[in-house]
Amino acid sequence: MMPLENNITPDRKASKNLSKYLHKNMDRQAGVDHMSHRTKIVATVGPACDTYDKLLELVKAGVNVFRLNFSHGNHDDKSQIIEHIRNINKTEPYNIAILGDLQGPKLRVGEIENNALPIVPGDVLTFTNEKCIGNLEKIYVSYPNLAGDVKIGNTIMIDDGKLEVKVVNILKNGDVKVEVIIGGILSSKKGINLPDTKISLPALTTKDLEDLQFIIDQQLDWVALSFVRNVKDIVILRSKLDENKSKAKIIAKIEKPEAIANIRDIIIESDAIMIARGDLGVELPVEKVPLIQKDIIRKCLHRAKPVIVATQMMESMIDRVKPNRSETTDVANAVLEGADAVMLSGETASGNHPALVVETMRKIIMEVEKQYRYNREEDLKPQPHSPSFLSDAICYNACKMARDVNAEALIGMTQSGYTAFMLSSYRPKSPLYIFSKERTLINQLSLSWGVRAFYYAEEESVDHIIEDQINILKERGFVNTSDIVINTGSTPVQLHLPTNMIKVTKVD
Repeated sequence: MMPLENNITPDRKASKNLSKYLHKNMDRQAGVDHMSHRTKIVATVGPACDTYDKLLELVKAGVNVFRLNFSHGNHDDKSQIIEHIRNINKTEPYNIAILGDLQGPKLRVGEIENNALPIVPGDVLTFTNEKCIGNLEKIYVSYPNLAGDVKIGNTIMIDDGKLEVKVVNILKNGDVKVEVIIGGILSSKKGINLPDTKISLPALTTKDLEDLQFIIDQQLDWVALSFVRNVKDIVILRSKLDENKSKAKIIAKIEKPEAIANIRDIIIESDAIMIARGDLGVELPVEKVPLIQKDIIRKCLHRAKPVIVATQMMESMIDRVKPNRSETTDVANAVLEGADAVMLSGETASGNHPALVVETMRKIIMEVEKQYRYNREEDLKPQPHSPSFLSDAICYNACKMARDVNAEALIGMTQSGYTAFMLSSYRPKSPLYIFSKERTLINQLSLSWGVRAFYYAEEESVDHIIEDQINILKERGFVNTSDIVINTGSTPVQLHLPTNMIKVTKVD
């Protein structure tokens, strides 16, 4: 059986039958339309979209990456979802990546009496490590070292900042007395943020380690680490992946003040960044978040690291069929700032209209991309001090040349993914096609701006490889006779050197 649209690229012998195969599978050209938006869409899977048919509907609406949130659900449920996504990749013309999002040291209150405890300013509550049903006397908090880490006067935010209390006393038995500053209704299992406190919990909790092993065993494409504070958190996770010979790439979630202070090193050590604006907007003054988002995106582009903008992008569509105007602008601004991907959380996981929200987001993205040209190669010039300067210069000039000659395709070869990430970071005007013999990369690159990836394992010669790749794109309708294409690659082929060549071709 011949491979599907984007999943596997044929070798030279099989390519003789490619045209015949494609004519028999023209209905699968939906895969071409699926990639018409260059800014990718990440969607969280939940009860609203966890069947094969619903997941496929989301993919057809424009999803490139599915996020599995390990704060909710069990491994059996996630195994079924993973199987559905992999079946979609096998039988449909898509390369959908799977992202496993670890919960991290998320702090929560315990069960609350009647699941609704009214608290008003001036109330004094007691936070305790002893499990109990919360009331005005005592409330359980899932943080064993709360008394050791907080100080009198520290602010504690509850339920994404809807409620606020201040530490007024720390007792010898480990209980913490807090005074209510902003009141409301306290419900069970609501999250806690400590914006004034450096927490001592490890980056990977016991639950995270169990979930990480599941992610490794299931060979997921990306793993996101929550509440990253410094580069050591990434190093610890990387060591766990290396110990298990996992090829999963790491996404650092930026949602703590400490992460902002260490952002340069975190970007360098990570494979991608997620700007998790929910907790970030609670841990920091909300007015600081927009410029932080803009700055992180800029830094990621300079380091050729994919960056995701996440949280509350189209939250009103959990219930409604149209987004707020501010949400529309929020998505558009993320695209204009150069984000690789925008993410949906509750909108797809538990919302009433999962496919509609994806389709709406995709329309916003495409409208912006239709009018806006990035031309990032003008402000992202290769840096001579970079250890990859020569390859960076090849990628930079390939993008510039593609723009100058109005190329219909910019083609790259990669084994590590670096060339793909670098070409993508320049946000080229020409469509970007990446070929790799590393199967793991094919799905992973679904997160990167503008990348359409193909499996390709031939190593006969540079000339034959370039000819093959152009013929593959021509057969699939991506390029036509007389089009100009730009290829990057390395020679000699068998040495697998970093990218060191550019070739300009007029398609026969």
